Amino acid sequence: MAETAVSIQQVTKHFRLYHERGTSLKERFVKAGKSRYDELWALDDVSLDIEEGQTIGILGHNGSGKSTLLKCICGVLQPTSGQVVVRGTLAGLLELGAGFQPELSGRDNIYLNGSMLGLGKAEIDKVFDDIVRFSELEQFIDNQVKFYSSGMYVRLGFAVAVNVQPDILVIDEVLAVGDERFQRKCMDKIREFQEMGKTIIFVTQAAEQVRQICDKTMVLNKGKILTVGTPGHSIRIFRENLLEGGEGPGAAIVPGTADGEEIDRTIDFVPKEDDRPIRINNVTLDYPDKENVAYLKSGDPVSIHIGYDAEREVEDVVFSLTISDPRGETLLSTNTEYLKSHYDVAAGPGAFVFRFPTWPLLDGQYQVSVGIQNRHGGLVYDWKEDVVGIEVLYDGQAGGMLNLPIEASMATNSSQSKESA
Repeated sequence: MAETAVSIQQVTKHFRLYHERGTSLKERFVKAGKSRYDELWALDDVSLDIEEGQTIGILGHNGSGKSTLLKCICGVLQPTSGQVVVRGTLAGLLELGAGFQPELSGRDNIYLNGSMLGLGKAEIDKVFDDIVRFSELEQFIDNQVKFYSSGMYVRLGFAVAVNVQPDILVIDEVLAVGDERFQRKCMDKIREFQEMGKTIIFVTQAAEQVRQICDKTMVLNKGKILTVGTPGHSIRIFRENLLEGGEGPGAAIVPGTADGEEIDRTIDFVPKEDDRPIRINNVTLDYPDKENVAYLKSGDPVSIHIGYDAEREVEDVVFSLTISDPRGETLLSTNTEYLKSHYDVAAGPGAFVFRFPTWPLLDGQYQVSVGIQNRHGGLVYDWKEDVVGIEVLYDGQAGGMLNLPIEASMATNSSQSKESA
């Protein structure tokens, strides 16, 4: 049985958000104990055990408590109550620029960060070239980091974190800042860490990244745990919470005063009234011989029909589609905005169809997720996760995953043909 790498036990964290504070010593003395403030419960009784070698994703909307939890794990913040027990060396990549001294050069910050992670100068010397090479900042390594772009910050921070070979790697949402190529490079490094049996805690709002790399996922909302489970299950809860207005105003806020007034910790988690004028009522498949067989033959056409009800006329509607393979990895994620199509929906029942002229995948059970959202602002009207499965049968002998059209023939050597003639 695997040992526990990180044990989070009934962790609670709250902050005081003052409406006004005295700007002088006299004002602070006069207002002592009378300043009005709000009590912000960023984390509320959070418990979780993370095993060695596990990769756990933490999903949640802005203000849900994800970053606060990571800071408690990394020791940047101390919980108001409860405790976090970490076994092994830990390297954390938290918010952009955390741990960097802007007046120092990139070179000096590597040594500073390395020493904060418990490495001596000789140990940092051994990995210094690897850090610089991974960050791709050779040209700028002796410049002050205050002149670095946000992407350069992320490159340097991630390069330090992964090259000190920690037992536990903690990554906040900062990877979203880097360019696409560097993000792929970071994801490759994360997978390499997984193969080495490292423990990884990964915070993001990108549900598909969680599906691809995580063994287990926790969903936070307003400082409370909504669920802990498989990535597919947790993503569904996360998206349903988004539909219910779970993004809300952030963590729970309760009024209080600094003169000892008792604070009511009762938090109302009833979802706010939201505007969802369109709801998905059914999703069905259409393919050849559907009435007789429960599977699609590889190479045949297939249509995905999304039935909906609109309470009123809605403009600028976007229909979304995601196809996942049997391992849960995303094969296709698209929507009508990407397809350069514009739709206004009339009041009443209706249907939208995504059509594949040919299904190019081999045997397997492929999951379909669909959604409807607003084109401007990304407001999600409805989302159905893994709502229908496409069972595919391939009766050929090719292996792999794709059924691509292909022709084969013997190449003709024109010079040999002429000589023989």
